[in-house]
Order: sequence, then structure tokens, then C-alpha cells
Amino acid sequence: MSDFPAQAEDLSEAWLSEALGWPVTGFRVRSLGEGVGVIGQVRRIELNSEQGPSSIVAKFASPVAENRAVAETYNMYGREVQFYAQIAAEVPVRCPECFFGAFDEGTGNFVLLLEDLKGYRVGDQVGGCTLAEARQILSALAGLHASTWQQKRFDHIILHNNPMQRDGMIAGFQMGWPAVLDSFRDLLPEAAIRAADRYADNVPRLLDEMCQAPVCLNHADVRLDNVFFDSQEIALVDWQSICRSAPEQDVAYFISQSVPKAVREQQDLVAYYHSELTARGVNYPLEDCRRRYEIAALYLMSYAVVIAGTLDMGNDRGVRLARTLLDGCMSALDALDTFRLIR
Repeated sequence: MSDFPAQAEDLSEAWLSEALGWPVTGFRVRSLGEGVGVIGQVRRIELNSEQGPSSIVAKFASPVAENRAVAETYNMYGREVQFYAQIAAEVPVRCPECFFGAFDEGTGNFVLLLEDLKGYRVGDQVGGCTLAEARQILSALAGLHASTWQQKRFDHIILHNNPMQRDGMIAGFQMGWPAVLDSFRDLLPEAAIRAADRYADNVPRLLDEMCQAPVCLNHADVRLDNVFFDSQEIALVDWQSICRSAPEQDVAYFISQSVPKAVREQQDLVAYYHSELTARGVNYPLEDCRRRYEIAALYLMSYAVVIAGTLDMGNDRGVRLARTLLDGCMSALDALDTFRLIR
């Protein structure tokens, strides 16, 4: 199907029937809740049909120009369509079933029709998680990383250390830091403020060190808003940043920007992740894992600054999200004295 709707408002019964492969006689578009879909438009579609599920989730490009520009800079829409078409069936992590996906390189528009994970409970990055939930997520990440560890069959997936990523993070940090300094000064440790004028110059080195072998597939956006829980497993959504990188990229992003400080202090979560990874047959020294965790956490400070300082968060919940991830990032970096790595 070469033509597809660019927004939820463009959906039709005829197009849904053709895309899904069963007749749809009616549908209703519903919001998934406040703060869902910063980079893209995400909607629940309730279906009238004698076949298939009663509802699906549809994803489209963001209608917000600033947010869409970020997605297009990093080819986030194209990467997520690629994930569901080429990779989803090969990894052990639960993700939604994809009924249809398309991406138009010329316009940047995309659409995904995905399984609605109604039986799962969605995580809340603002609310945080328990230690048991953090361990569950880290165990799932260890499975993803171990199954793709140094696997040449994934060499076609972009390495996170690439000019687009490097230049985008440098520019994003330089643009976002003044706004973060102005709006979130109370969350910033003095060490971060002292290091800020040298941070952008260090991004290329941090990327170089983080993305040296061994590498594996990374979800690269592991935050609680993208995690769905049930009693037996988790499911990960929003695979729009899929890449090859050090496993610590996923681990550091999750621990430093989604796990509350009080939970981080209950257990050495880096050591726990490492034990889960090596239990799956990966030969990898703990000291290497700790070193690359610190590098990744410091590099990912740029994510927090870009999100809090440049994106239109859309609503009050989005603003609380920006504050939560920035606070978690800064407190985690300060506790590890990671700003010492800035040269």
C-alpha cells in the first residue's frame, strides 16, 4: 500500500480494512492519556469488526513542528518501521504485534498499526518504579543485549556513534542548556554547572568510548513511559531509536532517568544487570560494565537537556516528566562524581 493516512484524522474504514486485512465497519479514535506521544502522535483506535481485536494503537508523525524536527533529524520514524519489519521477530523482548507499517522518506510521514496492550499496566516515569520492577526491566534488557551481542547480522542497524547523532546532541545541548539553567536551576548540582561550558566539546569522545566493541542492539529509549507490565513479563514500546551501542546505554538511560533515587540506593543495579547478562553466557568484566555505565550516563545527560530544554512537552504532565528525568539524571551523575570525566 503506497498511500497511507498521515494523521489519525485521515483514517477511514476502507483504509483500515485494507491495512489490517479484515473488514472494519466503523471506528472511534481515542486518546491514550495525557503526556503520551511527545515525538509522535499516538492514538487508540476502537474498531467495529467481527474479526481481529476490538482496538489497536496507531502511531503517526508529530503535529508539533519542533518535535517532528527532532524525529526527522534522527530518522526515528523510519527506524521504528524498520524495527517492526526486520527485527522484532528476532529479539526475545516482548513488543506489540505490528499489523501494518509504512514510512515515506520524501515527506517524513509514517504510520504503524500495533497491538493494543490492554492487559498490561503502563509504567509512569513521573511516578517512578519499585526495586522489583527495576530488576524486571534490567533482566529483560540483559536478554535483549545477550541475544544480539556482537552479532554481525545486525550490522545494518545504525551505530549510535554517527555524525547525525553526534552533531545533533552537540547542537541540542547547546540550544537546551540555557533554558534548563533558567527553568530548572534548582535541580542542577554545582558540578554540572561548572562542567557545562566544556560538555559539548566532550560529546564526540564520550560517544567514541561508549560505542567501542563490544556492542549489541539497544532499544535506546528505555524509560518507564515505554514499559508495560504484567505479572509475568514486561513489554517495550517505542522502538524509534533502535541502534547498535554499548549495552550500558540502555542501562544508564533507564537507571539514571527513570529509577527514583530512593530505589537506586536500595541495590547496586549495575551489578544486578551485569549478573543477568553474564548468566546468559556473555563473557564481560564487571569493571568494564561500570566504566561504560558512567560514560553512557554522562553522555545521556544531553538527552535530558534536549528534552527539558528544547521540546514542546505539550501539557502539565509533560513538564513534570521533563523535571523528573532531569532531576534523576543530575542526582545520579552527582552521586557517581561523573562530572570528573569532563575534560
